[in-house]
Amino acid sequence: MAAGAPRIFVSHLAGVPVFDPVGDQVGRVSDLVAMLRVGRRPPRLLGMVVEVLSRRRVFVPMTRITGVASGQVITTGVVNMRRFEQRPTERLVLGELLDRRVTLVESGEEVTVLDVAIQQLPARRDWEIDKVFVRKGKGGVLSRKGETLTVEWSAVTGFSLEEHGQGAESLLATFEKLRPADLANALHHLSPKRRAEVAAALDDDRLADVLEELPEDDQVEIIGKLKEERAADVLEAMDPDDAADLLSELPEEDQERLLTLMQPDDAADVRRLLAYEERTAGGLMTTEPIVLRPDATVADALARVRQQDLSPALAAQVYVCRPPDETPTGKYLGTVHFQRLLRDPPFTLVSSLVDSDLPPLGPDTPLPAVTSYLAAYNMVAAPVVDESGSLLGAVTVDDVLDHLLPDDWRETEFHEEGARHGG
Repeated sequence: MAAGAPRIFVSHLAGVPVFDPVGDQVGRVSDLVAMLRVGRRPPRLLGMVVEVLSRRRVFVPMTRITGVASGQVITTGVVNMRRFEQRPTERLVLGELLDRRVTLVESGEEVTVLDVAIQQLPARRDWEIDKVFVRKGKGGVLSRKGETLTVEWSAVTGFSLEEHGQGAESLLATFEKLRPADLANALHHLSPKRRAEVAAALDDDRLADVLEELPEDDQVEIIGKLKEERAADVLEAMDPDDAADLLSELPEEDQERLLTLMQPDDAADVRRLLAYEERTAGGLMTTEPIVLRPDATVADALARVRQQDLSPALAAQVYVCRPPDETPTGKYLGTVHFQRLLRDPPFTLVSSLVDSDLPPLGPDTPLPAVTSYLAAYNMVAAPVVDESGSLLGAVTVDDVLDHLLPDDWRETEFHEEGARHGG
């Protein structure tokens, strides 16, 4: 939903149909899931609980929802069918926030919550609960007595986490604004018990980002304490190369059990990476670079580059290949660098801009040769192509650095220097 989109009251979403992109109904909205924050900051909306046609309730993240209106919800079509299980930091909006007695901050008067409104933040994919519709007086929802009014979330108290409350909720709220690397550093210095509590309360995407930044011992410890289905969900949310690195540290029987629980497409990417030696281009690469067909335009390429979830290294260039578009692709034709995309008209075909002189890496290229390649060509990412000419993935400079630095680099000078300089 674009910036400036209308505010939606959640009571209008209860029971509305959920469709995939081609118009087939997936299910109906059963509830919405939010995460409360410290003080009176608006809660973040995490996703929707959808009752699918088998009457199973599943969780659909807001990142998988492309359209929301009072009459329907549109998803990307990719829905994890595992049964929804509420986590400690999550609140069901319809089931737990409505009908509550809260207090108006200005007057101290108790009111009843009749509804709450959600809105997408400008230029972001995050959603918040920003308004509360309340009724004054002692009557409940069914009472017709008392003035009704809509107020800002910050104008009422009785919802949010206590500033000095116990448990993982308050700690998570404190950590909420940290970058994944800084949150990983904070987690690393907690006790194993506390680390497990916080990890269990993080949502899948946030935990995946944090795991990618933790030392291997901490990764193995945390993933080992999660329920297997939850662990599989988190591995799906990780970059395939990072998931493969983590799984490679586990016993083979644990690897296979978790891979079996993962979605088949995600598991297939990870299995391919596990087949390569760790310190080779194949073992270092991600299987999810930006791949475009020859008839794509500069406008298409820039739209892909703008995707928020891409790392800067992956967004630095696109790879032009014949179908299929997913790795391993059809014949790799060449690379188009981001700066070149900015210099040409939007309607230009990317096939006319490819740098075909740059030799790709083979999957068995050892780490020192990968490092030399990136340095020699001043690249932040490099294509990895097999003997048949198919693009297998891309090696990014951050993954190379991760394997060049000492094993304990996350625990030493970087974070200490950052703390001293306010980083």
